[in-house]
Amino acid sequence: MTGTPPDVVCLGESMVTFLPTRPGRLADVPSFDRAIGGAESNVACALAAAGYRAKWVGRVGCDGFGDHLTEAIGAYGVDVSAVVRDPARPTGVYFRTATDRATEAHEVAYYRAGSAASAMSPETVPHGTFAGARVLHVSGVTAALSDSCLALMRALTARHGRPRRPLLSFDVNFRPRLWADAAAGGRTLLELARGADLVFVGADEAEAAWGTGDPYAIRAALPEPGLLVVKGGAKGATVFERRATGADGPVPRDAVTHVPAPRVDVVSPVGAGDAFAAGFLVGTLRGLGVRARVRHGHLMAAAALTVPGDLAVPPGRARTDRLVALDDEAWGTLHLGPGWTGDDQEVRTP
Repeated sequence: MTGTPPDVVCLGESMVTFLPTRPGRLADVPSFDRAIGGAESNVACALAAAGYRAKWVGRVGCDGFGDHLTEAIGAYGVDVSAVVRDPARPTGVYFRTATDRATEAHEVAYYRAGSAASAMSPETVPHGTFAGARVLHVSGVTAALSDSCLALMRALTARHGRPRRPLLSFDVNFRPRLWADAAAGGRTLLELARGADLVFVGADEAEAAWGTGDPYAIRAALPEPGLLVVKGGAKGATVFERRATGADGPVPRDAVTHVPAPRVDVVSPVGAGDAFAAGFLVGTLRGLGVRARVRHGHLMAAAALTVPGDLAVPPGRARTDRLVALDDEAWGTLHLGPGWTGDDQEVRTP
């Protein structure tokens, strides 16, 4: 894969994740299973599993955890040739409880300060890293890691003074705990999002970061991107697509599309946002319309929601195309549960 330009380059931190073997407080869990975690590498893995050329760009330590990350991500078919091994800094790790992170019982313990990924900067990630890619996908998590990472994100999202870049996809991924000042972090993410071509943001995180979860108010605060995707969880997603001119002159205007989400029997919500972004990017790479792109996102998210970990095997292309092509009434009857992506599994209706 290293000799062929990638479809998508995903840049950001990946960490070794320790998942509890049983529910309970971190203080009470006796053992953990090892996995991988990272918004951008999750997207890369999902795209590779769907048959696209995906490349992950990041930094890990010269340690066993760095070995595990590069080997595990590479095993999905992701190009990891641009991953840098840092001899002076460790690979980041984190532990979490089994409960939904939206609940007060959820705990996460990060050990990422001074990690290899935090040393990313404009100097360590040259623009040529993205040569030939159709899409560059990043997230707001990177901006919170260090001053040099924030400088890198500002360089990537700058609309002027940079060589021609791929379509820039930006997932806001606001995590208040990562920012010393959460309010300042929200303002920084708004600044970065304005420089992207495609932005994903959850209504809940927009409420926390910018004080509103209303899709139209979010668009008013973020008018620059050509595509803005506001995710509303089980309610679906609303997309604002910028049209170049209106009938009355050169005034940009939006086409607004809302696409309901199918009913899903949730096993674990972790990783669903990354999977949605990957599905939407699949539709983007295929040149599909906005409604079809969102349905691809919903289906990829449903695959992640119905497995315990962050990553899931996506449905095959034939099945995905059949579901994406359903009329609105049939789409509204979809009921997806564990195992629905298997070839021998039937999709349920009420």
